[in-house]
Amino acid sequence: QMQLVESGGGSVQSGDSLRLSCTASGGTFSDYAMAWFRQAPGKEREFVAAINWIGGGTYYGDSVKGRFTISRNNGKKMVFLQMSSLKPEDTAVYFCAATYGRALWTNPGDFTLWGQGTQVTVSS
Repeated sequence: QMQLVESGGGSVQSGDSLRLSCTASGGTFSDYAMAWFRQAPGKEREFVAAINWIGGGTYYGDSVKGRFTISRNNGKKMVFLQMSSLKPEDTAVYFCAATYGRALWTNPGDFTLWGQGTQVTVSS
């Protein structure tokens, strides 16, 4: 069973950039499509970005399109989320997720593996 661990969260100012990382252990990382979700207090888990098994296909939530970039390194078993022009509304716990197969998915229910999350706080 593949396990996921996020890192890179922190507290930043509005307009700053931050890069999140997710490291996988166990399993065959390249067999999985990966995604980032986030959840703010009192809100539902929100899709942020997804990337297919080889990194050739990506998809973004409307609220982060043009500001966030998802990428992966299959050799290092890592997926990244580069976040730029951060806004206070980006404040949330960010989760890395994996789903077996080559398709891109955006619904949290389609993902079977989750990390523990990393907090991102953006102050104005």
